Amino acid sequence: MGNQALLNKEINNFQNTSSFTEENFEKIKEIMYTHTLNTGSFLFMEDDAANKLFYVKKGVVKLTKTTADGKEYIFGLYGEGDLIGDISGFDTLSYTYNAFILKDSEIGFIQQKDLEVLLWQHGSLAIEFMKWTTLMGQITKSKMRDLTFYGKAGALASTLIRLSNSYGIKRANTITITRKMKNGELGEYIGSTRESVNRMLSDLKKKAVISQHQGYIVIHDLQYLKSVCHCEECPLAVCRM
Repeated sequence: MGNQALLNKEINNFQNTSSFTEENFEKIKEIMYTHTLNTGSFLFMEDDAANKLFYVKKGVVKLTKTTADGKEYIFGLYGEGDLIGDISGFDTLSYTYNAFILKDSEIGFIQQKDLEVLLWQHGSLAIEFMKWTTLMGQITKSKMRDLTFYGKAGALASTLIRLSNSYGIKRANTITITRKMKNGELGEYIGSTRESVNRMLSDLKKKAVISQHQGYIVIHDLQYLKSVCHCEECPLAVCRM
């Protein structure tokens, strides 16, 4: 595959709406209203009311969290076919993170009040919605595990595995990650500095675990990365960016 084809490959292989049947998700699409958002804008920000869900029809959305000391963590990337956001339960909730438009996007907005009526009317859709919320919880918990249990090296190894699942192209015994990512951005996924990421990547290159070709990371030893992060072999729908 040529360089242009690599650049054109989009996130993602595992849309999180797989919890829904096509028939039931069409019901959700019917209550959406669509907005076009430009690169660099925010879909929502911290402290905004959590009373909508958002369906990515086109584009890429990055979820981030800024700490009190100004450090930014990236929670995830979501692309075409993904459903994101939170809705309130018994109390009024606000978002505790930001959603940033990484690439010009078309987003379907789903009002909580409209969704509640739909779930009340269709029991099978309500069950599938519960499955979706469970999946999103599993994704969040698995990422928190990455950050806390096995140090920065484990978090980096896990992030590379997630990148390979979301953007990877297999060639013989290697996986090429088709999204170019600067070391500073990798650091934002694991709460580490660019310098620390530089050192860890250099160590992986010396061990022939990864290499870089024209700015793309190539994984040569996926099993080594799994051993570093004590991989639990999560389903691919969970082990994603």
